[in-house]
Amino acid sequence: MSLKQRITEDMKAAMRAKEMDRLGTIRLLLAAVKQKEVDERVEVDDAMLIGIVDKLIKQRKDSISQFTAAGRMDLADKESAELKVLEVYLPQRLSAEEITTAVKAIVAELGAKGPGDMGKVMGAVKAQLAGKADMGLVSAAVKAALAG
Repeated sequence: MSLKQRITEDMKAAMRAKEMDRLGTIRLLLAAVKQKEVDERVEVDDAMLIGIVDKLIKQRKDSISQFTAAGRMDLADKESAELKVLEVYLPQRLSAEEITTAVKAIVAELGAKGPGDMGKVMGAVKAQLAGKADMGLVSAAVKAALAG
């Protein structure tokens, strides 16, 4: 079963169970998928869908930090609940050590040296680790690898 089919089945299950918060988040995700399909005239595969989920999770994390800073814990809690629903659809994430190891291997493979090669390395790393790792951690690991 593809990830898109799984999400659709989860939406149906949330409808039957009358889990309105979960249902709303899943519908939001499916709307983002549909938007990408319409805009780019493509059929979204699992890799693209993981990218969409990643983007929505990043948005939720940004919103949580903004709402927390503004003292709006009610909105931060709502975003946290949505974040938990979305995280279910991501593959197992790599640990910080695994990210560092992968980044060092890619830097060595490309022969990159210094901060000037950041773009080249990030392009290769993104292609390899997309959906498997938090890109914020990946960026920090690339900076550290190129500085050292």
